[in-house]
Amino acid sequence: MCTVMKPAMLVVILAAISSLQASPAVAADKPDAPKSPAKSQLSLDRGRTAVLIMDYENQILGMLPEKTQAAVLDNASAVLKQARQAHLPVIYVVVRFRDGYPEVSRQNKRFAGLKESGRLREGTPGAEIDARVAPQPGDIVVTKRRVGAFSTTDLESILRANNISTLAMFGISTSGVVLSTVRWAADMDYQLVVVSDACADLDDEVHRVLIEKVFPGQAAVVSTQEFSKALAGKPERSGK
Repeated sequence: MCTVMKPAMLVVILAAISSLQASPAVAADKPDAPKSPAKSQLSLDRGRTAVLIMDYENQILGMLPEKTQAAVLDNASAVLKQARQAHLPVIYVVVRFRDGYPEVSRQNKRFAGLKESGRLREGTPGAEIDARVAPQPGDIVVTKRRVGAFSTTDLESILRANNISTLAMFGISTSGVVLSTVRWAADMDYQLVVVSDACADLDDEVHRVLIEKVFPGQAAVVSTQEFSKALAGKPERSGK
């Protein structure tokens, strides 16, 4: 008899695997090994950094408790304001489907429910980006048909055309678009920043494990305040 693994347990296992992949081995006979160094201050090359705000659509935000919605929207607004003031490209990643959901396979367990419910259909209010973090003139909107920001999109072409090597990202959910995008982008050798308090998940424990245990192996995990402080500092000279 097959038992379905709980999401939180699966993420804990993923965290353990990431730790093994990202951390050097420590000898068992050295219990007094020095502690890890303190977290260094984030430094950004503004000329080669873009901000990704992912899946901030009405129906996705609506799945979160109101208190969580308010917090992530406030933090997202702060990040976007600072990014625009620093003249960083702002890229919105949204998930939407055509009428009839021709992109959704019956074999796709995650999206089959969306097709049945009619959610996230192009042109409907639920598929629109929340007005409090709406795109501004000059921002880019990328539409995906799957979970990660790179899958089924032209995001890679946009980044390469603009000489982007660092991605500062946040989105909903932490275990969905954020996790998928971190994994894909890390494999393509982008430098990554995850703005932790502008991310949220339906499962608080899954969010915590990803932010604290999984993402640090491939990204700098910072708060909105830390990200804003990095942008407010003296800009690095880009490699253009």
